[in-house]
Amino acid sequence: MQSKVTFPGGKKVHAEFDNGMVVETDQPVQYGGDNTAPSPYWLFISSIGTCAGAYVLGFCNERGIPTEGVSINQRLEFETTPFGSSKLARIALDINVPEGFPEKYHKALVKVADQCAVKKTIMDPPEFTVQTVVN
Repeated sequence: MQSKVTFPGGKKVHAEFDNGMVVETDQPVQYGGDNTAPSPYWLFISSIGTCAGAYVLGFCNERGIPTEGVSINQRLEFETTPFGSSKLARIALDINVPEGFPEKYHKALVKVADQCAVKKTIMDPPEFTVQTVVN
């Protein structure tokens, strides 16, 4: 898998993937952007909740359980480092289900959401390499 990152103007940064899909990002106005798309950090954060959501959706679909009223609230909890800066300390996911959702599946939803590939990658991070290449 590969993507090409380009700079279409302003503070916008886009990633185009092998399959032709493009992910657009921008910066908030307070950081000089136009706020036309999520920032890269917010895309990263949303990938965790949406990944867990995809697993929850698949679980419900496989069992014929309606997903109306099912949602995930994602909370970010920050702490101050010894150097005075803020760091993300915890990401909490609350799976909300409506009354009448089969109680026998409550724990299974947590287990399936925990299978999120994005979360697993964060828990066992890959090695990063960065280099400059002259074309």
